[in-house]
This record gives sequence, structure tokens and C-alpha cells, in this order.
Amino acid sequence: MKQFLLKSKSVLSNHFGFFLFAVILFWLKTYAAYVTEFNLGISNTIQKFLLFFNPLSSAVLFLGLALFAKGKRSYIWLIVINLLLSILLYANVVYYRFFSDFITFPTLTQTNNFGDLGGSIVALLHLYDPLYFLDTIILIVLVATKFANPKPIRVAKHKVSLVFVAGILLFSVNLGLAESDRPELLTRTFDRNYIVKYLGTYNYTIYDGIQSAKASTERALADGDNMTEVRNYLTSTYASPNPEYFGKGKGMNVIYIHLESFQNFLIDYKLNGQEVTPFLNSFTKDANTLYFDNFFHQTGQGKTSDAEFMLENSMFGLPQGSVFTTKSHNTYQSAPAILGQQGYTSAVFHGNYKTFWNRDDIYKSFGFNKFFDASYYDMNEKDVVNYGLKDKPFFNESIPLLETLKQPFYTKFITLSNHFPYPIDKEEATIEPANTGDSSVDTYFQTARYLDESVKGFIDYLKQSGLYDNSIIVMYGDHYGISDNHNAAMSKVMGKEINSFENAQLQRVPLIVRVPGVKGGVQHQYGGEIDVLPTLLHLLGTDTKNYVQFGSDLLSPDHKQVVAFRNGNFVSPTVTALNGKYYDTTTGKPVEFTDEIKQNEQMVQNSLKYSDQVVNGDLLRFYTPEGFTPIDRSKYNYNNRDKNKTKVKTAPEGEAK
Repeated sequence: MKQFLLKSKSVLSNHFGFFLFAVILFWLKTYAAYVTEFNLGISNTIQKFLLFFNPLSSAVLFLGLALFAKGKRSYIWLIVINLLLSILLYANVVYYRFFSDFITFPTLTQTNNFGDLGGSIVALLHLYDPLYFLDTIILIVLVATKFANPKPIRVAKHKVSLVFVAGILLFSVNLGLAESDRPELLTRTFDRNYIVKYLGTYNYTIYDGIQSAKASTERALADGDNMTEVRNYLTSTYASPNPEYFGKGKGMNVIYIHLESFQNFLIDYKLNGQEVTPFLNSFTKDANTLYFDNFFHQTGQGKTSDAEFMLENSMFGLPQGSVFTTKSHNTYQSAPAILGQQGYTSAVFHGNYKTFWNRDDIYKSFGFNKFFDASYYDMNEKDVVNYGLKDKPFFNESIPLLETLKQPFYTKFITLSNHFPYPIDKEEATIEPANTGDSSVDTYFQTARYLDESVKGFIDYLKQSGLYDNSIIVMYGDHYGISDNHNAAMSKVMGKEINSFENAQLQRVPLIVRVPGVKGGVQHQYGGEIDVLPTLLHLLGTDTKNYVQFGSDLLSPDHKQVVAFRNGNFVSPTVTALNGKYYDTTTGKPVEFTDEIKQNEQMVQNSLKYSDQVVNGDLLRFYTPEGFTPIDRSKYNYNNRDKNKTKVKTAPEGEAK
């Protein structure tokens, strides 16, 4: 044993010995994280090997930088680099536990949101998480106790060069094998899971940095010719309005109700014999309600902000980060701007602070006249949870603010209570939790019931006030509530195994549109959030032919029922395409690749590509539709100058403080 310790000390006191020891520890730790934390869809032997192999080149290249330092400083540099890489790995682990995605450079600009995450982050932490820093701790202990005691010399440059040559060769082998399994990996993928699966989290970070820099330069290099190509594409995909519905809501108010994290399976779902959302269930069956039961969210990393962006602009969110935080000063031709030039007053109601998701900045570019944020509400401790004001007091306190608006108005009410990790006070829960053993899934039903009750109270007010029969009411789920990290619990909820195909089907969210005077019914056509704006504008009697919109009217006979997901996958009534595999949408059974699938894939790729070009290049500055006046951001200000007068107590009294 003594000989072993002496030999170990000798090896670790050698720069290369300590370096190789650190590389091995870091390599194995990273691989363990891949296997236990990430669902990367490993499907063959090459992918299994690459998952094990890809951390090695990153460890050699990054930790190898420490060899440029002399003596003990080399060891300190190595520990610092190890710590930084460990923080990056752990940050991705925590981020993935909720979003099933990886951090990008643009998401790091969303720091204004972090302060409100509180309970959500705590719910994502696990007792074993300190193990992600175990190798760093071991290295520190070895150096601190002088068990690893380097000589005060600098490693010869040619030896350091050999380390980097070895790292580059390892990466080249890695990339070559990846390209053999997934051709054009770095040039035609919209899915970050692919990059991580084949190249690892650290190489992915470099790739993401390059992509972010590339996107940042697109605006400077763009010109009007780029817009011509986009317009030609959109002309070829335009869906004409359906005469049966066109203009049926002309001149009516518009009331959006944002159903936070609300998935469509909740509609008509019974838990222990009880309806989870009895009011929304009944609302979908209203004589004037169009209920779209094959409607999917299409959000990416921007989640709620992506949903808002699509509904206001009919353009996709970005493949990295959020448009709200990275492109807020772009030129847009958004719903509030279009309708504002037809006499509408526009407003957003939200029980959180205006800086969350950078809303107070981008709403100016959209042309919203008013933004009633937390400064207009009574944010007392008992009524605040997680991200802001609970839904019942939110709707109650919004009513007097709504009554200040001139009609017709275009409004949006953004709810908050039904948000991960779905906390709820015992006295506010009116249905028992589920019993899956997963606390987030179990309480999801309780917060969904609370949301249902909150919406009912608001709709009751609309009926009593007379607004109900003079307003188009649009309710939509913004994104999933339960991520695929909870598939085991969801299998118990749904009564069947939740595999990748079933998980794709669970991305349905409700779209419920009530139009006074229009015959309602369940609409089975497939669509997504990108399609809501042209559908709404056509109901209001505004043709969208000259606008840059990538969705199409859900009620049009020309609507193509191919729903693009942000990662390039898609779903249609016949085929669900997931990461190069194809399934019959009805049965879930695998199907062969066909020309029709090829055409749909190309359409999805084109829509995402051209939408990204418009956003990254800020191309709408080169194109103004006839009759539309571009927004002047300087005319909009959302400062609540007299908070005491604008805050309200409760809706029933209708009193202003």
C-alpha cells in the first residue's frame, strides 16, 4: 500500500500525470451526466460509442491549456478550468431538467428573469448534485495536501503541442464518425440534442457561440434582396380566407387569455372521477366556440415569449434564445400595430414586473398602447406565488383597468399560477392531487383547476358587463406543462407508455376561439401557434396576403396541415416526423420515407429558414405593406407614473386606491 501511495504521489506530481488524472475524472463524470440526466435518443452502436467518446477531446483540449503555466500555477489553472467546465455542465443539467434543452448564449441574456425563478430552480435541484464537483474537490485536496506537488518547471512547448495535436485528432475522429451517422450535422440541424449527442456539451457550446455570432452579423449584411426571396416564398404558401368566416368578427373587441403551461389532454380529463377543468370543458362546447383539438405549441427556448411572439407576428421564435431578449428593437408588423391603425386600443395585463422577458422593451416594437404590469396590482405576499400574482386576484384587479380602455380593444391577459413546479396553497386546492409519486405532475392538476376557476370568474364578469357578446375570446395554451423528464409519471396519468411518439402528441395545447354569431364546433384540422394571427385577422376582416406571416388561416380550405416544431420535426394528420424517424400519426407505428414526407420536410425547413432570416436580418425594415405605417417606438412608454392611483383592491368593489 505504501508503495502504491508513493507511486501515485510521484505520478501526480508530474505535470502530465496530474493532467491525465484530471482528464479521466472529468471524462467519466461528463459521461455519467449524459447517461443519467439527458434524453438524447441514442439509437445505435455508433451513437453509444460517441456519447462515451466525445467528452475526451474536450477534456484534453480545454484542460490542456493549463500546461502552458509553470509549476504549481499549472495545477491551479487546471483546477480553475475544471471548475468552470463543471459549472457549465451542471448549469446544462439543471436547465435540461425543466426545459429538456441546452443553454445557449442568447439565453444568458435573459438574466432579468432569473430573480423570479426561485421555487422553480429549487425544485430542479437534487441531493446528489454536489457530485458534479467531486472531481474538482479531489484535485483541490491533492494540491492542498501536497500529495500532488509539481516541480517548478515549465512543460516543454513541443510536448504541450503534442497534447493539442492529440486533442484535435480525437475531435476529428469524433466529428468523422458523427458525420458518417448524421451527414451535414453542423449545417442542417435545428436540434441541439443532435449536437450534444454527437459532439458533447462543451463542443456544442463552441458551436453555439459561432452560431450566435453568425446570427448577430446577419442584420449588418442583410439588404432588400433578401426580403424579395422571402416574399416570393410566402406568396406561394398563402392560404386565402374562408368566405364562411371572413369578417364575421369585424369591429369586435379581442380578448386573449393565455393559459400558462396548459396542455390539451386536460380538456375533458377526469382525475378520480372528477373533471379537472369543468369550466373550460363546457366553454369548448359553447354554441359559438371553435375548439381546435389538434393544435400544437411550437415554442423553442423562449417558451412563453416564443408563444407570444408567434401569436403577435406569425413568425417563429429563434433556434437559440428568445426574440424578446435579443431582437427587441427589430421592425415588426404585429397584431397591435395592424389593428391599432384600424382604431383599436391595445393592452397587455400581466401580474409580473414589466422587465420579465424584456416585455417592456419589445412591446414598444409591437405597438402595444398599454402594458399593465405588477406595478398596477396589489402584490401582497399572500396573493403572490412563484412568478407573480395569483390568477384569481389577477383577473379581479384587471377588470377596473380593462374598463378604462376605449373600444374596440385588443387585449391579452397572461396568467401565471399554473407554472412549474405547480405550488398551491392547501385552502385553494379544490381537487385532490394525482398519485403518481412525482410531485410536479401530481399538483399540476390542482393548479390547472385553480386556473380553470379563475378564468370562469373572468368570463362571468364579461357576461355581466355586456362585453361577452361583443368580443372575440381566444384562449390558448402557451407550451407544455410537463416535460419529457416526467414521462414515467405521465404514463400513469395517460394509462400508456409515453415514448417519443406519444410525447410529441402531448405537445397539443388548447386553442379555443369564441366568435359571437359564428356556429361553433370542434375543429380537427392540424395547426400551431404560428397560424393564430392570420386566422384572427381574417375573422376581423383583414386580409393578410401582403403581410409577412409564416402561418396560415386555420379555417381556410388552403391551410396546409403540417405543423413545424422549432427543432425541425413536424406533425401532420398522417405522419409524425421525429429526428429522422417517421410514424403514422393515427397508430404510432413506423412508416417508410415517402415523397410526400420529403416535401413536408422541405416546407418545414424553408419556413424555419426564412423566418429566421427575417428576424436575424431585421428584414421587415426593408418592406412595408401598402396601408401599414411602421411603428415609432418613441411614442410608447409603460411607466406607471402614479402607482397609488392605478393600483386596485379587488374587482367586486371596483374601487381604485
